[in-house]
Amino acid sequence: MSVAGITRLLIVDDDIKYAQLLQAYLEPLGYSIDLVHDGRAGLVAAVNGTYSAIILDVMLPGLNGFDLLRELRTQSAVPVLMLSALGDEPDRVAGLEIGADDYLPKTFSPRELLARLRAVLRRSILTARLEEHARQSPVAVGDLWLDPEARLASLDGKSLKLTSIEFGLLLTLARAAGRIKTREQLLLENADRDFDAFDRS
Repeated sequence: MSVAGITRLLIVDDDIKYAQLLQAYLEPLGYSIDLVHDGRAGLVAAVNGTYSAIILDVMLPGLNGFDLLRELRTQSAVPVLMLSALGDEPDRVAGLEIGADDYLPKTFSPRELLARLRAVLRRSILTARLEEHARQSPVAVGDLWLDPEARLASLDGKSLKLTSIEFGLLLTLARAAGRIKTREQLLLENADRDFDAFDRS
């Protein structure tokens, strides 16, 4: 996340000197850098921190970069730029398929890293804006119309009087028109309400 114009980055690399060089290059450019040198600690930091992006090495003690990324993707969509001494195509493809946003061999120049980092951050910001716009855009399914921003609903042109919970559930189902939603998914996507574990309403 960017706080007061400063972009927070997490660098997970077991090569301490290399990570410190990256930090020394990026901090004067306005980035706030946290360094972690172990895969397991990197996963904890990535999941619990509020980072705009993560620079992740593949070869890590404790948990390698591929496994870290695989686990991270079950919990977060934070942009990840992978670095590796392994420059082979199969490794690059594996990293991208697991969920890396970009992949660089460690022979890169600092200027290339900066350009790729900025590109990843731009895409992330654009994606977030598009998702927010989609969340606020009206949804129509057949004769049902929902306006998330105004919290209005109508069916066959007639206004529906819905509670906040009913509106949220109906909106979730309308956005998933034609797809099955489990009870757990409905609870998760409407987490602003405190549901009891045994709630069946």
